[in-house]
Amino acid sequence: MTTQTFTAQMSVSRGRWRVYVVLLNTTDAWPEFSFDRALPVPTFMERTEALSVLGFEPVPGAEWRWTEDSDDPDNPASPVVLIAAVQVRSWTGALS
Repeated sequence: MTTQTFTAQMSVSRGRWRVYVVLLNTTDAWPEFSFDRALPVPTFMERTEALSVLGFEPVPGAEWRWTEDSDDPDNPASPVVLIAAVQVRSWTGALS
């Protein structure tokens, strides 16, 4: 049996870091956790704990990758948006 993997992403929305798991081919809301702050950036352990609350864990050997984006891709002066992503899998020991 192969374990299904998903992509978890972390970004700042409305002045707060949030981590969410991208679920494709569904109309269900994506699992999301808010850190309720802009600074400091959530640590590796905080991100792992947030994923466990959502019922996921990083795939063994997976690393967080950071990507730079912008609010307005057509404007080179637009503020930078940082997005982190990691591959995750469902975790059977998730908190209810």
